[in-house]
Amino acid sequence: MLTKMEFFETMPSSKTILTAATSLTASVILFRSIASDLVPEQLQLFFSSRFQKLSNRLSSQLIVVIEESEGLTLNQMLDAVNVYLGTKVNAWTQRIKVNKPDEDEELAVTVDRYQEVTDYYENVKFTWIMKSRGIKQSEKSTNPKTELRYFELSFHKKQKEMALKFYLPYILKRAKEFKEEKRVVRLHTVDYNGTDYWSSVVLNHPATFDTMAMEPEMKKELIEDLDMFVSRKDYYRRVGKAWKRGYLLYGPPGTGKSSLVAAMANYLKFDVYDLDLREVQCNSDLRRLLIGSSNRSILVIEDIDCNVGLQNRENDNDTTEDDKITLSGLLNFIDGLWSSCGDERIIVFTTNHKDRLDPALLRPGRMDVHIEMSYCTFSGFRVLASNYLKIEEHRLLEKIEDLFQRVKVTPAEVAGELMKSNNSDVALENLVKFLQNKEHEGVTRSSIAD
Repeated sequence: MLTKMEFFETMPSSKTILTAATSLTASVILFRSIASDLVPEQLQLFFSSRFQKLSNRLSSQLIVVIEESEGLTLNQMLDAVNVYLGTKVNAWTQRIKVNKPDEDEELAVTVDRYQEVTDYYENVKFTWIMKSRGIKQSEKSTNPKTELRYFELSFHKKQKEMALKFYLPYILKRAKEFKEEKRVVRLHTVDYNGTDYWSSVVLNHPATFDTMAMEPEMKKELIEDLDMFVSRKDYYRRVGKAWKRGYLLYGPPGTGKSSLVAAMANYLKFDVYDLDLREVQCNSDLRRLLIGSSNRSILVIEDIDCNVGLQNRENDNDTTEDDKITLSGLLNFIDGLWSSCGDERIIVFTTNHKDRLDPALLRPGRMDVHIEMSYCTFSGFRVLASNYLKIEEHRLLEKIEDLFQRVKVTPAEVAGELMKSNNSDVALENLVKFLQNKEHEGVTRSSIAD
């Protein structure tokens, strides 16, 4: 039996141990170098793959990957995680991204790439990190994106059921609540260089139903129709129809069609997607634009009668190089299988000439509600007078009412006259002269026509 002193005396010196370790390290490096030269690359990859699989099996961690999109469809989970993690920034977070959206009082904070964020749910630890990878582009690809973002979520394997059934749905719910609290209506426009072919700005249009110069009964019916639409999610699912509704706004220029769209958006807090068909290259891009638009949104196709090739189905077989969007492609876009890729969507068409549109566009399911935006009536004028001049009564109202019965004038023209002076007497006197001139011009034209 060795004594303690004898035991330490028999141990090699620290210098000997260091020399042996250095020699062993050099041998390992030499062996790896020789193996790299002598062992075929495919065999190296095979062993590397097997080693990685063994390492994964021995690890107690499970990694869930949440990519930016799946094919053409955006992954709402990634957007929700981005919003949610922005609320988890703390003193240990080293990299964040800050944005100041228009009209927002607070800064929008999100975590930057490769910044690890730890979160706890029901005392279980979850670790997040955003990464990205390049996208290989084919020669025929029209997708402008060069990289794909994704989140990696890691946690203990035994918490898999909790993560998928409770934690991730909790994040979706919380992100939705955060968005609703700070929701600002945005106006999106076609941009092939933007995210998902769209770029956006805050919609600052102040129009509301209270400021619209519409007949009270028509306004009431429209509000009731919108309220019924947003409350019928279960109904649309039960009857097997996509949760969408189409509106046609038709009438002369200046009758408030664009303002009514803004009023609808402000009332519902829906984003507006302004789709100018002349900027869309082909039917496949039309589908991408639809998929890229969000739920709870209003898709606006203005002046549809002015788009070449869309007035009549007979033109589908006679398109030129400039007419790459066909009526059949548009119909499939708004009422085909692709139209079900999203919920709670409103599609608004505007036109100055309803009679030029193909009957296939006008039927229910595509344009469910037809709203005539006509010339200004006296009741519409009363709304404008209240908005612009803050008056309810005036000595000239009776005379103006009489003129409105004989003269066709748009709300835009009336508003233009009312804006010329802050003095109600001056503004209304100018309006009377304007209406009288319009009436005189109408008589003169009738006389010439006769």
